[in-house]
Parts: sequence; C-alpha cells; structure tokens
Amino acid sequence: MKTFKPFILSFSILLAIACSSSDPSNNDSGSDNTDNNDPTPTDSWLIPVGDVEDGGPGKDGIPSIENPMFNLASETTMDDDELVVGIKIGNTIRAYPHFILDYHEIVNDIIDSEDISISYCPLTGTAFAWESSVEGGIESHFGVSGLLYNTNLILYDRETDSNWSQMRLQCVNGDLIGDYPEIYPVIETNWGTWKNMYPDSEVLNTQTGFDKPYGNYPYGAYKTDHDLFLFVPSPLNPALPNKQRVFTIIDDDKAKVYKFSDFVNGNAVIDNFNGQNYLVIGNENIITAFEVNGIFNQLDYSFAFNNSDVFFTDNEGNSWSVFGKVIDGPRMGQKLNSPVNVTSMWFATAAFYPNPQIYID
Repeated sequence: MKTFKPFILSFSILLAIACSSSDPSNNDSGSDNTDNNDPTPTDSWLIPVGDVEDGGPGKDGIPSIENPMFNLASETTMDDDELVVGIKIGNTIRAYPHFILDYHEIVNDIIDSEDISISYCPLTGTAFAWESSVEGGIESHFGVSGLLYNTNLILYDRETDSNWSQMRLQCVNGDLIGDYPEIYPVIETNWGTWKNMYPDSEVLNTQTGFDKPYGNYPYGAYKTDHDLFLFVPSPLNPALPNKQRVFTIIDDDKAKVYKFSDFVNGNAVIDNFNGQNYLVIGNENIITAFEVNGIFNQLDYSFAFNNSDVFFTDNEGNSWSVFGKVIDGPRMGQKLNSPVNVTSMWFATAAFYPNPQIYID
C-alpha cells in the first residue's frame, strides 16, 4: 500500500500548524481529531494516492465555521486592499474576508434558504461556493480533511465521509467517488471594490467561536515568494510566476487563463475558448466572465464600474451587475450564464489543468 508523503517539519509549516490548530473547547465541527488519514488497502481514488499529502493538522484540525456571524458593510472596518470572496444568492449578498478564511478554509452557511459551503484554499488562493448536499439531495456540511492534492484543499462531507478535491471539483474518494458538486458563482476582489459595489453587503466577522490571530497571515512569505512551497505540486509550469494571481475559465479538463495586468483600468473582451464565446471583463482588482450566445454575442460591451452596482454596459443601453444580470435597460432582468471559473495562483491552474491557454491581449 502506498502511504502519504511525510509532513516536512520546517519552521514555516510549524508556524502554519500552530496558527491553524483549533481550540478544542470551541470545536463544534461535529468530528474529533482522532481519525487516521491513511487510506485503507481497499480505498479507491481518482487521483494518485501517492500524491495525496497529509497536511499536518489532521482531520478538522483546521476547523470549519459552522455558525457564521455577519456585520453590515457599514459596520465593518477593513483595509480596502484586503481580499474577500463575494456571493449573491437571491436578495442576500455576503462577503467572506480572506484573513478569516485563512484560518478556517470552509464556511458552512445558509444563504437565501440555500445551504452553501464556501471553501477557500490559502495555499492555492482558490475559492468556490458549493451546494451543501450530497447524493440524493441529502444535506451534508463539509469539513477540512487535513489532506492536500497538488497543495490544494481536499474537503470531506460529513454525511458519507467522502473526500472532494476543491480544484478538481469532484469527489475523488469514498462512497460518492466521481460525483460533482453544484457550483454557485463567486467573485474575488478587494474590499474597497466590493463595499462600493454592494454597500448593503453582509460581511463575515471574527466571532467564529475560535481564538485565532485574524489579520496575521499564517504562511509567512508564501504568497510572494514564487519558489516557496510547503508541498510541491506537479507539474510546475514556468510560463508565469508561480504565485501570480490569475483568472481562469475551466471547461472539463481544459482551462484558459487571463492575467490581471491585461485588464488594468478596465477591459472587456470577447474571447473563444474550447468552442464557446465568452465575455471576459474587469480591471486590475476584479475579473469575471460570462457565456455569450445568440444576440448576446453581437452586443458591444464596455467595462463601466464606477463605485456602484453597475459593472458593465452594452450598446443597447443595458446596465449589468458583476453577476451578469441586467439591472437597468431594455433587457431588465435578463441574465448571462457564468462558466466555471476561479481566481487562483498560476501554479495551481497549471497543475490541475496542464498546459492551460494564456490569453494574449
């Protein structure tokens, strides 16, 4: 039987574990930390089991947030350049700051009556929103398994104890192997952009039930040192600096990457990838994308964000939100579909979707 690669006890990793360990008196994750992460001989995995890393803190050692608490944007004090993960479902608009997610990685939430799990992997800079249910629509919150693949978060669902690869967007081990999660669009941007776009947004606060040094990044120089890895992914692609933040459209096993440097001061492009036309739009702080088909492929779009909920406009006189819905104009209420997409560190996209295309402006 193959075993997981040993955890390397460098100073940086020890620091990460110390900052990520849970307070046992407050751990309401629904699981103890005694589970053995090693696979049994009968385990079946969709990924090479020898490449699955034991991250160190153990199962639920990085505690998910089960009962999130929120402040209004007007009540929130945060530097404008702090990154947040934003979501809008129905009439509910919420933001989840990275500096809290760094210590929890998963928030199990209820948004407009929908059970949603927000997952964020600080080692790859990737965030997704999943429906908190498994096979047959059974509600099941997710937890942090303590395992990594290509240095990326592996979640587990508490209903079946199956393991889910965040960046692969698939259950890779357990009773639900091969299943895919239901994805909701999220936006990653800085707080200054989000609060101007949605001043009535709710914001996850630090009343998590855990005593963490929120605001102190737990991984040292990891985000800025392109050669520093706690666990080395494969393959590494030298086309861009490893830790460069990029926007990625994912289509099955293929991906296309857009650099934030190509969107400085605002840009809107119609681009074709894998047989589908996309509107890719944003600036140096935020990029998103939408499928454009039929009449929507014939419109001229312009980036138009000016500290309001209007993100872009078109030549018909429609004003669109960052989630692709017409909020004013002749097509009021119409909506564009979002492709599967993520903002990530370059190395993560290149490891999970080898040889991704890179958009050239």
